[in-house]
Amino acid sequence: LAALGVRGVAPLLVACAAFMAAFYGVYGYIGDHLHAALGLPVSANGLVAISYGLGFGGAAFLDRLIDRFGAARLLPLIFLAVAGVYIAMSAASGFYPAMLAVVFLWGLANHFGLNVLIMRLTALDPARRGAIMGLNSGVTYLALFAGTIGFGAVYAGTAFYSLPLAAAGLMLAAAASAALAPLQTGAP
Repeated sequence: LAALGVRGVAPLLVACAAFMAAFYGVYGYIGDHLHAALGLPVSANGLVAISYGLGFGGAAFLDRLIDRFGAARLLPLIFLAVAGVYIAMSAASGFYPAMLAVVFLWGLANHFGLNVLIMRLTALDPARRGAIMGLNSGVTYLALFAGTIGFGAVYAGTAFYSLPLAAAGLMLAAAASAALAPLQTGAP
């Protein structure tokens, strides 16, 4: 818990919570949406996973951009880009081919979000990197539960399109929180 005192950890963990709750809240229900609302076979979710994975993996070829522009400055912008992807997903939610395209972009943007978030957290205090990453894991799993439960309640009362909009709101919170983290790294 001493790692929570490292300057910048708290706002980045808040950003992590919002980022992960948004992801798991949407991903947890996309398959049901494809089957129940669009009438697609359950196997249609397999192409969603492949599309996401291609975007996530393909982003590795662009990772050098992070070094060029700097992780600290990019993180809030990446989170804003993820919010934009969620808005596009809401608009595309009624059309499977459009959903596949947006999900590819989702994987691409989430790759950058996750990698830059981890870079920022581990750079804050290299001597406490293990403790900081342990906190990150704990926050991630709590966000998984909160996102899935919270978004499930929303999904039960509305349609799928509302989930990416809620996720976009969480990403705005993540961007704001990431912007509060200091640009300089190091212990307090």
